[in-house]
Amino acid sequence: MTRVPLSVLDLVPVSAGSTASEALLNTVDLAREAEAAGYARYWLAEHHLNPGVAGSAPNLVMGAVAAATSTIRVGSAATLVGNVRALQIVEAFGTLVGLHGPRFDLGLGRSGAPAPGTGVRPPAPATAAARSDEVVDGLVVPAPFPFRVAPGSRFALQGELLGRVPGDVERFADELSTIRAFFAGTFERDGVVVEATPASRPDSAPELWIHGSTGGESARIAGSLGLPYGANYHSSPGTVLDSVRAYREAFRPGVLDAPHVVVSADVVVADTDTEATRLARGYGAWVRSIRSGIGAIPYPSPDDAPELSDDLVATVADRLATRFVGTPEHVVERLETLRRVTGADELLVTTITHAHDARVRSYRLLADAWGV
Repeated sequence: MTRVPLSVLDLVPVSAGSTASEALLNTVDLAREAEAAGYARYWLAEHHLNPGVAGSAPNLVMGAVAAATSTIRVGSAATLVGNVRALQIVEAFGTLVGLHGPRFDLGLGRSGAPAPGTGVRPPAPATAAARSDEVVDGLVVPAPFPFRVAPGSRFALQGELLGRVPGDVERFADELSTIRAFFAGTFERDGVVVEATPASRPDSAPELWIHGSTGGESARIAGSLGLPYGANYHSSPGTVLDSVRAYREAFRPGVLDAPHVVVSADVVVADTDTEATRLARGYGAWVRSIRSGIGAIPYPSPDDAPELSDDLVATVADRLATRFVGTPEHVVERLETLRRVTGADELLVTTITHAHDARVRSYRLLADAWGV
């Protein structure tokens, strides 16, 4: 049976009792394992001020991953526009291509820390927010989580420390245009073509993706430019169908002749359902730490994972209900359902366990069962 390509999303998690250095070395090891297992891409996320996540400088980690591998595509999911400027993004990826060759994917996202003094993030679209939990053709699509930025939280502090200013999010389309022009070697200012060494030529251009969590501007921009699109079921399962729908409705031939979507999922695979369930313990507390504003805690071990009260479980219920946990056969079935319902052309899998060897084995078991 021919299945869509399967890829890895790595947050570079720090396990309880471990260190950020060990987490980074584990990422390099996992990238080698993913390449050997046949995964198509190895993408890294960007997160800041999280004690339990060491992926704060994905461009640097991409270089380490590329140096340790030879064929797997390496990329970001996503580089957050607003945290850095277009020229810095272009120069960083141009450097990566110059060092390691043309196998990089530049995923861009609008989200990120709010600018100081701009208040909280807006709620999910009203049409989505009013929806109850539902099952669509076998896929759990929970009500969207009404995320807010708590004043004084680590997330709110990011805006100040990253130098964000009001209007960063609204400038996404302009920054994207600048990035594309630099890679094409056509960026012009005051009648002069300006180069961004070593990136201002087409052979330095990475594959460009747009990532989004809702049916908002990111989805519409990706579609209107004919770019490939990443939809986040793993972090925003309640809005994934809106996101994919908006992208396809906005799609016009451009870089691509037809829409192309990768959809992410959070999974844990083990030889038995019992073992997978054990390994998955701690996930609720970890997600809760992120949503509470204190930042991701180091990922708990199964034996030390704190139990959440019923009211706290409710704050992470959407993520618990949409994480695929079990034997290879069970997880493959759930991934196939996700692919069918979303129409995904590729799937992006993220797995977090306390023990590195359990995480590696999860990816191996899934690759074997998927037939990558």
